[in-house]
Amino acid sequence: MDIQSIASLIGAEYTGENFEITAMNTLKDASASELSFVANSKYVKDIQTSKAAAIIVDTKTQEFVPEGCVALVVQNPYWEMAVLSKKFAPLIEDESLPEPIIGEGSKISNKAEIAKGAVIGKNCTILAHSYIGCNTVIGDNTVIYPNVTVYRDCMIGSDCMIHANTTIGSDGFGFATNAMGEHKKIYQNGNVIIEDDVEIGSSTTIDRAVFGATRIKKGVRIDNLVQIGHNCEVGEYSVLVAQSGLAGSTKLGRNVVMGGQSATAGHLEIAPFTKFAARSGVTKSITQSGLTYGGFPLMEHKLWLKLQAKLARLIK
Repeated sequence: MDIQSIASLIGAEYTGENFEITAMNTLKDASASELSFVANSKYVKDIQTSKAAAIIVDTKTQEFVPEGCVALVVQNPYWEMAVLSKKFAPLIEDESLPEPIIGEGSKISNKAEIAKGAVIGKNCTILAHSYIGCNTVIGDNTVIYPNVTVYRDCMIGSDCMIHANTTIGSDGFGFATNAMGEHKKIYQNGNVIIEDDVEIGSSTTIDRAVFGATRIKKGVRIDNLVQIGHNCEVGEYSVLVAQSGLAGSTKLGRNVVMGGQSATAGHLEIAPFTKFAARSGVTKSITQSGLTYGGFPLMEHKLWLKLQAKLARLIK
């Protein structure tokens, strides 16, 4: 879209030269042809270094927009970002793309569906009722069991295994809310990248990113019934046990272990080689590597065990 059309759509004043905006992105990742936004004052520090061509801001943050970058001033930047996200969303399926490419030795069930633009590597197995979306790329020797759904633009590495009923690349849980309590969907225009040698259990969901990628790094093991939110990053060789979950934009370091039904809040960073016992509730970032935690409120696991023992004695 051109900048004048964007300004008109969101009700921002703009009288300068018209130019093309190619996509939306975060302040940190936006290029000189992309549009970004500021919906929280804690991100003001990123405005000065952003390369975005234009930034959606409110009256409190417009003064921080650097010279040469267009400030589109609105009352609710998050809401207007949601409005525009639909305009930049890709087609669900694109019939203009070329026919899918299937590598040598790959076995595709005649009951599976491979959308246009998809690329399947060598010696893959894709079983019945699976759907591989357009522009998806799958590496060599990967096995996809029945009823797996991979949305468009996702990337799956080599030597991976994805078990039945799992969904890769569904929309993250994102919406803006206005003063009237109405909700506006934020279209998730990123993707999911799964690196090599990853195994994902049955009925797990991995949400695509709003912008950029949700990333599952090499060697990760994910159990059944796990939820990974949008823009998360799971470090190399981490293990997520059944019914664990990551809220959006949380980053796990290498070899993090999450026990069953443990969960993190969003926007956290977890140090490498951290372990969480079952049902741990993680609400703050973990900076020290190699420790084991349990309980809610979260505490070191040894202390949690002592606390449980004392409570048990009290009620006898």
